[in-house]
Amino acid sequence: MQMFPIPNFPMIQTGDQLATLMVDRLAAAGETLQAGDILVIAQKIVSKAEGRLVRLADVVPDTEAERVAEIVGKDARHVQVVLSDSREQIRVRRGLLVVEQKSGWICANAGVDRSNVETAANGDEYLALLPADADASAAQLRQQLATLTGVAPAVIINDSHGRPWRSGTVGVCIGCAGLPPIWNQRGLHDLFGYELQSSEECIADELAAAASLMMGQSNEGQPVVVIRGYQLPADTTPAAARTIQRPAHMDAFR
Repeated sequence: MQMFPIPNFPMIQTGDQLATLMVDRLAAAGETLQAGDILVIAQKIVSKAEGRLVRLADVVPDTEAERVAEIVGKDARHVQVVLSDSREQIRVRRGLLVVEQKSGWICANAGVDRSNVETAANGDEYLALLPADADASAAQLRQQLATLTGVAPAVIINDSHGRPWRSGTVGVCIGCAGLPPIWNQRGLHDLFGYELQSSEECIADELAAAASLMMGQSNEGQPVVVIRGYQLPADTTPAAARTIQRPAHMDAFR
């Protein structure tokens, strides 16, 4: 298996055509998409291209946002943006606001942040939200790439999420198309013939995390990574990333 970033990727603005940019930048580097390739794309450039940006100066916090901001120690306008894109508050304490984002992801601040979002020339600050439907975004990008190149790569949109029981963030899949996010290994056998009873591997998260190592978290400027040579499990069916989410009644921590 090989991984490499698409080089010299530009800063993304609302309305930019990501699929066209990917194909053009690959061609400039002497590369083309190949059958079986998997593209891992940073959530931030998808959000920016889709216009999922909020101008902080336009935000008027309500009473609940003011209350939560006082507890967590954040700008009440930032908290308002988080709550407006959330279904439920999960944990609220000093320095921590974990919610269920509208797409169902349990994460800090609903994935809302301002890293790698430019401040406008007039000084206005913007916050980026997660894509409204990252699975639909991944499917659309896959189709556009197929139209442009004749190759339909699997697509993963990844984001960096923290974990409640381990320090440090990890790249996770929040949208995908063209691959099974979960590999159900029940019925397979281990080295000694034991039949697996409950093993499920989240290959979409593992690929997302691998690509995150190459993308970096700060000023690397490598938001798209090509994974080549990974063999998707046979006899599996592509599905949406939302199938990764545990229903609330099966969530052992809630």
